[in-house]
Amino acid sequence: MDKMKATYEVMLGLAAEMVWDEALRKRRCAILYREIDIALAIGDEEAFRNLTEELKSLA
Repeated sequence: MDKMKATYEVMLGLAAEMVWDEALRKRRCAILYREIDIALAIGDEEAFRNLTEELKSLA
């Protein structure tokens, strides 16, 4: 019984970590989209390229 409980707790921890990681990834993508829009608006080609590369790496 204790082994099952420990396994269950480990699985819950992994699931929570996966949810947290996905939330962080979505938040970073939203920030990148906003920063890309700003880079386009001000004509900053280097920032645009760097930000889009980071965005591609997250996808």
